[in-house]
Amino acid sequence: MVDELDRAFAGELMFDGSSIDGFARIEESDQVVIPDPSTFAVMPWRPQEEGVARMICDVYSPNGVPFEGCPRHILKKSLKEAEDMGFTLNIGPEGEFFLFHTDDKGYPIFETHDNAGYFDLAPVDRGENARRDMILTLKKMGFKIEASHHEVAPGQHEIDFKYDEALTTADNWVTFRDVVKNIAQEHGLYATFMPKPFSGENGNAMHCNQSLFKDGKNAFYDENNPEGLSDIGVYYVGGLLKHIKGMAAITNPIVNSYKRLKPGYEAPVNVAWSNCNRSTLIRIPAARGQSTRIELRNPDPTANPYLVFALMLRAGIEGIKNKITPPEPIDENIYDYVHDHSDNELPTFPRDLQDAIFELKKDSLVKETLGNHVYSRYISAKQREWDEYAEHVHQWEIKNYLRRF
Repeated sequence: MVDELDRAFAGELMFDGSSIDGFARIEESDQVVIPDPSTFAVMPWRPQEEGVARMICDVYSPNGVPFEGCPRHILKKSLKEAEDMGFTLNIGPEGEFFLFHTDDKGYPIFETHDNAGYFDLAPVDRGENARRDMILTLKKMGFKIEASHHEVAPGQHEIDFKYDEALTTADNWVTFRDVVKNIAQEHGLYATFMPKPFSGENGNAMHCNQSLFKDGKNAFYDENNPEGLSDIGVYYVGGLLKHIKGMAAITNPIVNSYKRLKPGYEAPVNVAWSNCNRSTLIRIPAARGQSTRIELRNPDPTANPYLVFALMLRAGIEGIKNKITPPEPIDENIYDYVHDHSDNELPTFPRDLQDAIFELKKDSLVKETLGNHVYSRYISAKQREWDEYAEHVHQWEIKNYLRRF
């Protein structure tokens, strides 16, 4: 409430950290949330009179020390390392989601609201009105919307907002997901960011377009290089490729994430990069000059943006510091390349969450970035998730094995 703001800014508002999985043990449960006033935004879908606004908070221990398990704090630490080198990280994520019908109680049913395809318009795209209201709501909250369209799969949509400094973008991504879900509900629909609701269809990604700026100039651009990509940009790619397997359990954090990462759906399968095509893990879009950027294509929208951005930056910075040179780019369709060059096998991205957990445990930079608290609790939570999935008998098994054996 408004009359509690002074206490909130003074760090006097406590909450029970032990009630949140991964935060604190019961004997150290008292924790503090302090609002960041720069994140103040009115929620346009709430009543205009006596309306509601929100601020995103940082988590502290009662002694005033930032809580090591706060993802926002982890990103801030990574940004400080880049800042000490003179760099600012800008990120522009692409937001994809599905819209499903709901039952009379408002719960989602497994039926999309349309059968439209890429760039289809109303009346085939029945979600156009909902998407328009999402955009108008986001604009009222200060977003600059660059593009919006129906995506490839039935019921799938994309809204892209303008890039910004990494911490602001992470806050915006959290807000974006909240707005999409609330406005969908107002239209009698349910929005999901689940990576792969349907087998045989494209899934939801969170492609991360990123660039480093130094002294107001894009550090990834070099006009004297035929490809327009600077050594800093190349080394940044090298760092990402080196650590991408260790990052997988963060960038693709749920069992369903790995159902999306298969050939034929513009989703990466191999650890490779390209100057042009969308089949590789990393792509360098055609724009140059101040718009030069690196697009990492494996993350999906279920990931924690603060942790993803922190890891991308730390991996890229290590690439710059150690001058890690990536392998030669592959500028042909990588699925055809793998088929035609079977004697030159490319490294593969983790195939499932268990594989990703294994790779996470091997990567010291990922552990260092997350810190001991998040590292240990994250692995524990993800291992429980995988074990529960692995022990469950799925409908596919019943269909294929019950009558055969």
